[in-house]
Amino acid sequence: MLVKEETFGPVLPLIEFEDIENCIEMINSTDYGLQAGIFTNTINVAKHFRNELDVGAVIVNGGPGFRVDSLPFGGVKKSGIGREGIKAAIAEMTEEKVFVL
Repeated sequence: MLVKEETFGPVLPLIEFEDIENCIEMINSTDYGLQAGIFTNTINVAKHFRNELDVGAVIVNGGPGFRVDSLPFGGVKKSGIGREGIKAAIAEMTEEKVFVL
């Protein structure tokens, strides 16, 4: 249940696996997708998770509590709408206009 619900608090489920594709399928099967933390010493594995996980951020060798105000922060699915952060806020409050002479 811990990997299927969005948990707020000092909780970090650690799941050992042998098959990367099964792990990715399990992570993507939840209705939530704020952040995922993966631990690896292989850059190609990290990039594979980055490309395949349906989450707002993939944190390599760290937990899913990473946040820096200058980077966009937000999730997918039921984990929020849009992104927070300086660049995201400016984009959200800006209305672009084309001007042709």
